Amino acid sequence: MAKILLIDDEQSILDLLDILLRRKGYDVVVAGNGRDGLKVFRRERPDVVVVDLKMPGMDGLTVLQELRTLDAHTPVIILTGAGTPESERQARALGVTEFVEKEFSLHRLGDSLKRLLNAPVPPKTQWVSSLPS
Repeated sequence: MAKILLIDDEQSILDLLDILLRRKGYDVVVAGNGRDGLKVFRRERPDVVVVDLKMPGMDGLTVLQELRTLDAHTPVIILTGAGTPESERQARALGVTEFVEKEFSLHRLGDSLKRLLNAPVPPKTQWVSSLPS
């Protein structure tokens, strides 16, 4: 069963996605902010990360940048309710796999997850702990 890490500061979004993804058979772990999300990532080693772009403290771009220092290959989907072409360009430069508007179709998110989880898996990179625990 594929494991998905959800990182979002909006509890209602976390709850909704958690319920929907579990019903689809995924193992789901959640974090309410970027720093906690990185801790969960290190501990759980998920197959896919879904992270909100706009969060207080550590935003989604910073989370993505830190994730890429830990693992260059785990697929990352950024969700945003306020995305701009510039934020999408920055996310793509940092290695985001998908960029999805929060007013998304659940089918589109489901299709993205299926595609990413069925893609050939590159070898896992060496785990580096660059952030304090």
